[in-house]
Amino acid sequence: MFGEALATAKPGFDVAAFSVPVAISDDLQAARDTVKPHLALYVGGMGAKGQNYYNTLVSRYGYEREAAEIQELYLGGKKMEAIAAVPDALVDEVALVGDRGRIADRLEAWKQSPVTTLLIQAHDPATLRTMAELLL
Repeated sequence: MFGEALATAKPGFDVAAFSVPVAISDDLQAARDTVKPHLALYVGGMGAKGQNYYNTLVSRYGYEREAAEIQELYLGGKKMEAIAAVPDALVDEVALVGDRGRIADRLEAWKQSPVTTLLIQAHDPATLRTMAELLL
């Protein structure tokens, strides 16, 4: 998930994961589906073809074919199809989704990474409360 440069960061160097979406639900697919429109917009619709930082980043994560398809669909005005083309595995890598236990498990991967600051994206007080309980 993280580049080799991050793995060799010097002590005292803060590595922040910016705007990590969080969707808490007992229905894992429903939680993933709440994140997919956001990812489709960034991967498919931010910038011109060939000039989209997020598309390039997702390609570097190993989703080159999927990123190209999402962008083609999104820029072609097929936003719902672009959202449907976002792989569940990508959502799992860049977001925290699922029930409280699954999110707690996934937080362990983040804790083992070079990331020192996790900036979450949550839309309700209950999610913020749960994340505070899990992290503090």
